[in-house]
Amino acid sequence: MIYQQFFDRVLTRTDPEWVHHRAFGAIRAAEPVLRAAPVPGRPVRALGLTFPNVIGLAAGFDKNAVGIDALGGLGFGHVEIGTVTGLPQPGNPQPRLFRLPADRAILNRMGFNNDGAEVVARRLATRAERVARSARRGPVLGVNIGKSKVVPDDDQAAVEADYELSARLLAPLADYLVVNVSSPNTPGLRNLQAVERLEPLLRHVRRTADDATEASGRRVPLLVKIAPDLADEDVDGVADLAGAIGLDGIIATNTTISRAGLRTDAGVVEAYGAGGVSGRPLTARSCEVLRRLRARVAPDLTLIGVGGITTVEDARERLDAGADLLQGYTAFIYEGPLWARRIAAGVAAVPGRG
Repeated sequence: MIYQQFFDRVLTRTDPEWVHHRAFGAIRAAEPVLRAAPVPGRPVRALGLTFPNVIGLAAGFDKNAVGIDALGGLGFGHVEIGTVTGLPQPGNPQPRLFRLPADRAILNRMGFNNDGAEVVARRLATRAERVARSARRGPVLGVNIGKSKVVPDDDQAAVEADYELSARLLAPLADYLVVNVSSPNTPGLRNLQAVERLEPLLRHVRRTADDATEASGRRVPLLVKIAPDLADEDVDGVADLAGAIGLDGIIATNTTISRAGLRTDAGVVEAYGAGGVSGRPLTARSCEVLRRLRARVAPDLTLIGVGGITTVEDARERLDAGADLLQGYTAFIYEGPLWARRIAAGVAAVPGRG
């Protein structure tokens, strides 16, 4: 309650991106204290891995792998870093992040701002050495990779080479790897969700990841993240493709380009401009997509539900719809640093839940 009052009265009047950097800095500074706290919830087995609990932090918060273990200390059983691109890039011009408090939502057009795969790989290698010396393993690490903006989306060979660079460098350091083709903030990226474009891309990333990890004898699980704006028949197409090529999982869903049903004044939203909306407005559609996927894919294919999960009841509904794991981001911003612990503990209070 104190956090929400502070958020509504103070933080909503402050630039969101500035607040993000300051808050994340404070979280990283508190890592020694946070990591000493017990992990909430119960372990979950998925993707051939044991997750400390069911709730993870979605990609977008820690784009550059600088605070993985501190975030784990806040109660996240897994942290998905990125989106990381083959080439470093500054992202879209600021301002590019906007709050919609009336909707408990965020509108962003960040544009995959990140340090690039080579720098992030070095950072992850340093962390891996540190974790190997520690008694605490930390959260499961997901690495989310996307297309560099300068690579034309209509050049399939160039797109595959760009994703190959990231997969080659990052797959050996990831517990699982995610191909992001669903952000609305990189021009042309969502065109890659079409099955005829997606299949060769995923096959290429799979081969690259296998080659990169061959020496270790470890197979890195591969997932794809899809948009809530896909038509139902396209969701079915991705589900069928996942089975056909042996994909390990699907993350449903990314942000939406829809502005339907928002409580925020339409003029304000229009003034903010283009971008993807996350948070409460996604709850219904993200759950629909997840339920549709679960009805179509094999029982052993992992589904990660994300989009509009705010309360324990939301989390339980997503699990009932077929999710194996959950992720959040926007609710973490609106609900505060104890949010992941509340979700993990609340879900674990139900017999049979993680």
